[in-house]
Amino acid sequence: MSQQLPDVQASEPEVSVGLSQVGVTGVEKLVKIAREDDRPIALMAEFEVYVDLPRGRKGIDMSRNMQVIDETLEDAVSDPVYRVEEMCGTVAERLLEKHDYTSTATVEMEAELMVREETPASDLPTQATVDIIASATARADEPTREEIGARVVGMTVCPCSQQMMSETARQKLAELGVGENAVREFLKDVPQAGHSQRGHATLTVEAAGDPEVDLMDLVDVARDSMSARIYNTAKRPDEDHMTYQSHANAKFVEDCVRSMARGVVDEFDHLPEDAVVTMKQSNDESIHQHNAHAERVAEFGQLREEVDGGE
Repeated sequence: MSQQLPDVQASEPEVSVGLSQVGVTGVEKLVKIAREDDRPIALMAEFEVYVDLPRGRKGIDMSRNMQVIDETLEDAVSDPVYRVEEMCGTVAERLLEKHDYTSTATVEMEAELMVREETPASDLPTQATVDIIASATARADEPTREEIGARVVGMTVCPCSQQMMSETARQKLAELGVGENAVREFLKDVPQAGHSQRGHATLTVEAAGDPEVDLMDLVDVARDSMSARIYNTAKRPDEDHMTYQSHANAKFVEDCVRSMARGVVDEFDHLPEDAVVTMKQSNDESIHQHNAHAERVAEFGQLREEVDGGE
């Protein structure tokens, strides 16, 4: 008769310290987002799944727990999925039920989405890449909090370098005998050069239950927060459009985050006061070896008070 081995994972650890997150990362699953009047959208999604661990337990039994996690994810993705944040919430709640020693379960998901669109001037069909961000945290005796958002790419132009180039143009035009009124009108209609950056905007909304925001509306707010949108396909008229648009709308990295805040308040005024909005902007600098970054995390009520109060 084989002797039953003791459960090492359930034993006391040498150092009695609780852990906030223990789990697995890099779990890939095919997720199909159902649509009422169209074919589902297929996503290759990557998940991170965690539970908390009390101080009196050595581990979560990783191999057996991975089977539970995999089965729970499989059950969730095999059902029709209309909102990925709801799916994350379902998985987190099921994991909390299956782990009697935990008080918190967290599920995070990222996936790449291809969006069909047209170029701004020549109306050519093209596609844009959007990173979907979704997560959920389930806690005992509390509403599950769900998060949905996106990471998008655009371009920005530095207002400081543009101002310097405008002053150079002003001086040269004056030397050529052009009057001040004509110079002012020229510079107003023809934005001067400024160094540009590839911009990365991240915008997410988290709330108790479903945040009730449309993913593509979040994408639009994030893309429009930068100096200009960019496109994978671009004929010369499209390049001219993007170049002019970005230089006519020069923005610092800080301006982009504030533009996101304005867009969130305008677009999602139905959000609850305690919904958490995360806004991040990172720019790949073209004339420096470092990059620029700005961000803000705030409850929607506070954000609306600041945005509306500044008008």
